[in-house]
Amino acid sequence: MMKYLGIVLGLLLTVTAQAAIDVREFRSPVDEARYRALIDELRCPKCQNTNLAGSDAGLADDLKERVFEQIQAGKSDSEIRDYLVARYGDFISYKPPMKASTLLLWWGPALLLVSVGFLLWRRSLRKPARVNPLNADEQAHLQRLLTGSAQPPIDSEPRA
Repeated sequence: MMKYLGIVLGLLLTVTAQAAIDVREFRSPVDEARYRALIDELRCPKCQNTNLAGSDAGLADDLKERVFEQIQAGKSDSEIRDYLVARYGDFISYKPPMKASTLLLWWGPALLLVSVGFLLWRRSLRKPARVNPLNADEQAHLQRLLTGSAQPPIDSEPRA
């Protein structure tokens, strides 16, 4: 029984593991290489962190078709990138341009690293808190606690 259940489960998994194959006719191997490079470097706007080549979203399929059409129309890589950035913003590119709206993206990790390093350095410079030594009564009370006779002396005052 378990053997048949394993076979059925295996068959069900193979049915769901089908991958879409991207079949397009290019005029030259250079155009195909440009297409592959572009869909590898452009991010799917619908997916969190997947490029167009690795996304199965409908929007990614549409964008791959747009890239293909523009390559067939003779557009340059920068024209294709500009076209997609104009419609989807800098998010579509894994290498967004350096400009005011992307400065935090470019310099944020370095600023965070420097600020954490600075805070750790400042913390290491702090002097440890000063500890006042115990007086004779406190030392005797501590010794009684450590030896097990925790009865305070009758004449001792309660501590605040």
